[in-house]
Amino acid sequence: MRLEKATLINGNLQLPGDKSISHRAALIAALASSKFEISNFSTARDCASTISCLEELGISVEKQNNKFVFPGNQKPVTPSKPLDCGNSGSTLRMLAGVLAGHDVSATLTGDESLSSRPMRRIVEPLELMGARIETTGGRAPLTIHGSGQPLPITYKLPVASAQVKSAILFAALNAKGRTTVIETSKSRDHTERLFNGFGVQVTTNADFSITLDGPARLDGGAITIPGDVSSAAYFVAAAMLLPESKLTIEDVGLNPTRAAFLSVLRAWGADVSTTSLQIERNEPFGAIDVRGGIRQTAGDEERMLDSSMIPSLIDELPLLAVVGSQIPGGIRIRDAAELRIKESDRLAATAVNLRAMGADVEEFDDGLWVYGPTRLRGAAIESFGDHRIAMAFSVAALIADGETEIAGSECVGVSFPEFYRLLESVAVR
Repeated sequence: MRLEKATLINGNLQLPGDKSISHRAALIAALASSKFEISNFSTARDCASTISCLEELGISVEKQNNKFVFPGNQKPVTPSKPLDCGNSGSTLRMLAGVLAGHDVSATLTGDESLSSRPMRRIVEPLELMGARIETTGGRAPLTIHGSGQPLPITYKLPVASAQVKSAILFAALNAKGRTTVIETSKSRDHTERLFNGFGVQVTTNADFSITLDGPARLDGGAITIPGDVSSAAYFVAAAMLLPESKLTIEDVGLNPTRAAFLSVLRAWGADVSTTSLQIERNEPFGAIDVRGGIRQTAGDEERMLDSSMIPSLIDELPLLAVVGSQIPGGIRIRDAAELRIKESDRLAATAVNLRAMGADVEEFDDGLWVYGPTRLRGAAIESFGDHRIAMAFSVAALIADGETEIAGSECVGVSFPEFYRLLESVAVR
C-alpha cells in the first residue's frame, strides 16, 4: 500500500462491529439456552475463525444478511479434525475455556504467527479446573480434553489478560461452586458485562476479583454489536494530528476498559468528545467527535504510560507511539513487555518503523521512549504481518512528507478489512 501526506480528515464514519465483543457474543450464542441473534458481527477474519471453529464443533449457525442466528440449546461435540483458529489468539484462548468445561476433546491450531505465541497462561488454570491439555512446547497446537464437571477455582492471573480471564469464566459455567479470578489490574471486561446481560451473574469487586457461581446457563436473546473502538482509534489519531480536521464516528463502543486512549489523547491536547451514550447488553456506545490540531498543554515534559494504564491501552500502544512523536516532550511507554508476544514484536516493529521515518526512539525490554515533536518523512515501512503495525503507520504516512509504502498491508484484513477504503474516504489531499 502506497500512501501520501493528507491535508486533513473530514467526514462521518460508521465502523464494522467490535471484534472483541463479536468473539464473545458468538461463544455465548453457541452455549445459550434458546435462540440467539447477533447483528453487525465483525467482518474481521479473526471473528470468522471463531464462527468456523464453532461450526466444526457441531454448533448450528445461520447467516441472514448482516445477522448470525443460533437456534439455542446446543452443546459442542468432539470435532472430526483440528480447529483452525487462523491468526486469532482470542479464538484459541477463549474457545479453550469453552472446551475445558465440556466433555469433548479437540485440537486447536493456527497460522505461523499464532503458533509462536505463548499459551501456558491458559493451560495452568484450565488444568486446575480438571481439563487435560497437551501443548507443543507451551504453544499451539493445543489438544484439550475437557471435563463435563470442571472444578471451581480461585486463580490469580500473573499478568492482566482479558482472554485468560474469559477462558476461565467460560469453563466456570459448568463448574459446581464459586470460581474467582483475581487480576493484578483491570483488563477489558466484555465477558463480565455480556454474561450479566444474558442471565449469568458475574460480580466484579473493588480488589479486581471477579466471581461466578456455577453451574449457570446463558439466556438466549439478541445483540447488535457496536462499532469497534480500537478501529476508531486510527481515525481519531489521524484527525487529531491534521489541523482543521472534522470527524464524527457514530455508534462506536465506549466501554471504559477499551476507550482509555481517548482520555490519553485529550491529555495530550486533542479536541475529542463523546456524545449520545446508549447501552446494549451492558455495553455503552455512542459517537466520537474529533476536531483537528494539538492544543497547548501545561508543560512539554514527556508523557509516561506505565503499568496502571497498559492493560486498557494494549492495542493502541503502537499508534500512541506514532502520536507521541508529534507531542512536545515525546512519550515513554513502560511495563509493556506483553507487546513482544503479539502478532509481531510490536515494540521492535514500532521502533524500527519510527526510525525509518526520522524519529528518535530508544527501545527498552518493556517499552519505548519516543522523542518529539519530530517531522516525519515518508519511508518504506514493514508491517511484519501485523495489522496494528500496518494501521498505525498508515496514520504516520498521512502526516509524513513524501510517499510511504507499507509492505504486507493486506494483513489489516485480520481485524479491519475496510480500513484502507474508509481511510481514503475521509482523507483530504
